[in-house]
Amino acid sequence: MSDVDELKRHVAAHAATLGIGPQEYQALTAGISHDGVGPGSWVYEWSRAAEEREAEGELLTAAAFYNFARFPFVDGNARLDALENCVRTIEEWRYEVPAVERLDLKIGNGTVGAWTTGLVGPDSLAGGQRRPLLIITGGIVSIKEQWVTVLLTAAELGLAAVVTELPGVGENTLRYTPESWRIFPAILDALADSADVSRTFALALSFSGHLALRWAVEDPRLRGIVTAGAPVRHLFTDRAWQNALPPVTRDTLAHLAGVDVERLPDLLPGFALSDQKLAAVNVPVRYVASTRDEIIPAHDVQLLRTHLSDLAVLEHDDVHGAPQHAAETRAWTVQALRDLLDSTP
Repeated sequence: MSDVDELKRHVAAHAATLGIGPQEYQALTAGISHDGVGPGSWVYEWSRAAEEREAEGELLTAAAFYNFARFPFVDGNARLDALENCVRTIEEWRYEVPAVERLDLKIGNGTVGAWTTGLVGPDSLAGGQRRPLLIITGGIVSIKEQWVTVLLTAAELGLAAVVTELPGVGENTLRYTPESWRIFPAILDALADSADVSRTFALALSFSGHLALRWAVEDPRLRGIVTAGAPVRHLFTDRAWQNALPPVTRDTLAHLAGVDVERLPDLLPGFALSDQKLAAVNVPVRYVASTRDEIIPAHDVQLLRTHLSDLAVLEHDDVHGAPQHAAETRAWTVQALRDLLDSTP
C-alpha cells in the first residue's frame, strides 16, 4: 500500500500534463483517506468518479481517472480492474477516432501493447506511402493510455506513431532491466513494413528517455529524441540520492524490476550511462529539465550538456514533470518534433 498524501501529490502533477485542473479532482481526493478497499480508499473513489464520467460520455476523463485509480502500479485485483477499465475506455474512445488502432506485439518472452496511428498495412503498401515513425513512451508510473491523444498530434505532423509502455508498466509484461532499451529496435523491426522506420523519432519521457539515449548508441534508425526529466547516471549510482527519492518512485522501480526495494541500490548501477555511451549519442536530443526536480539529479542534466553533441534544454523552475509549466512544455515539445522532422533527410 502507498501513502495517499504522496499519491495525491503525484497525481496532481500528472493531471496537469493532461490538462485536468484541480477543480476536477480536489473534492474527490479530499475524500480519500486510505489505500485499502471500499469507500474512502484510493482505488474505490477514483474508480467511482471514473464510472460517473464514463456514464456522461466523457471517455478521456474517465480513462484518466481509471488510470489514477491503478496508480502507481498494479498491486492487486482492485488496481488490475482499474487498469482494464482504463484500457477498455480508450478502446471505446478510439471508435470515435478511426485513425487510432490497437497493436499487440510479442517481444522476447513478453507481450507489449500499443495504440497506433498512420501505419500502412502489408496489403496496402503499394497504395500508401510509409511515414516516418514516432515512438511515444512515458515513465515508470504512466501507462500508454495517458499519452494516447499525442497520436493525434503526430498525425498532424505527418508521422506514423506508436504509443506504448516501459517494461513492467501497464500491459507490458516484460521486466525492467538495463537491457530494456532493446524493446525499441524490436518495435521497429516489427513495423518495418508499416512505417519508414529508417526515420524514427522518440518522444520518450522520464525513465523511458534514459532507455532512448541508450538505444541511440546502437541503432541508426533513431534520428532524434525529445524527452523530459530523464535520468542518466547519478540517479542510478548515488545511494544517498536514491534514499531521498519519493517512496512511490523507489517502490515502483522495485516492482518493475521484480526485486525487493532493499535490492535497488545493488541493481540500479547497471542502468547508468557512461561517458563513452553518452559521447556515442549522435542524434539531436531535446530535453525538458526542472531545476527543483526531486527525482532527477541536476548532475544528470549536466552530463548531457558535457557529452552530447546536439542538445537543447528547456529549463523550468519546477518539480519533476514541470506540472506548473505543462502548456509551455507541450508547445515546446511539438515544435521540437517539428524541427527534428524538418531537419532530417
